[in-house]
Amino acid sequence: MKGTVEVQTLDARSLEGNPLGSPAARPLVVYLPPGYSRGDERYPAVYFLHGFNGSGLGWLNVTPFTPHVPERLDALIAAGKLPPAIGVFIDGFTEMGGTQWDNSEAVGRYRDYVVQDVVGFVDERLRTRPQATARALVGKSSGGYGAINIGGLHPDVFAHIASHAGDAYFEYCYLPDFPKAASQLLKGGGVAPWYNEFLRRGRETKHKSDDHTVINVLAMAAAYSPRAGEPLGIELPFELATGQLRDEVWARWLLHDPVRFVPLRIDGYRKLRSIFLDCGTRDEFNIRWGTRQVAAALKRAGVQVVHEEFEDGHMGINYRYERSLGYLLPRMG
Repeated sequence: MKGTVEVQTLDARSLEGNPLGSPAARPLVVYLPPGYSRGDERYPAVYFLHGFNGSGLGWLNVTPFTPHVPERLDALIAAGKLPPAIGVFIDGFTEMGGTQWDNSEAVGRYRDYVVQDVVGFVDERLRTRPQATARALVGKSSGGYGAINIGGLHPDVFAHIASHAGDAYFEYCYLPDFPKAASQLLKGGGVAPWYNEFLRRGRETKHKSDDHTVINVLAMAAAYSPRAGEPLGIELPFELATGQLRDEVWARWLLHDPVRFVPLRIDGYRKLRSIFLDCGTRDEFNIRWGTRQVAAALKRAGVQVVHEEFEDGHMGINYRYERSLGYLLPRMG
């Protein structure tokens, strides 16, 4: 690499005392462009949100023959294809596998963590250009959801966003997994017994192939339908005994669906300088359709958006960051 990667530690006040007991001290992977250590220039910053079951250090995982995202960013800058920038790779792993990068009474204040703790830490310690027009927020899957959600709520912090296959249109991306999750939870004796057994399997042997579906549903319930006093502090959107949808709880989930909230928060999206959305035509979670609906809602409101589709699925699409960064970075002043 021509630039450098550092792993720093951030003590996040927003995460102190969170319900899951997840650590408030978080690793923060930082990419510094070539020449950073030799000058006093200030740089735009791109903040990256990982997907479900990801982590901050996971951005540095080695995949044979394939560069990870910091390496891709470095190669584009070194080749002169992108202007120099700082890359900030945020850790949002929790004891339920992840977060939707929002505030939840069942998980913790992860939106505040990004907007207040991480941005404040980076601006204080690195030579950023500390204004919204020089900040971008990008992510994939749950990270893409976080970029859409935070971007519309905090255009004063991030003026540029990119979502790669961000969760949207919950009827298609979540609903098909409900009967599968209900079956395993019923077999496992309920939410808390299943979860405790899930943790034991991870410690002592390995997880089962159908565990991901269940823990994903539980994590989404923690984000969208928290309820104090319930097992794990969540309400399921379906009856465990029959699989029937619980209309009131499902309605709470839908309030968090980008196809619903984007039109309601359109003034926030009008303030953004750049919006990039994409999804694979073979996305296994059917997110292609939610992405299309979000893009259409933005366009109907006169908001400029770049919307792309590509021939691939949901996994292994880090190469798509080259497309979003190629659009966002030249627009960051």
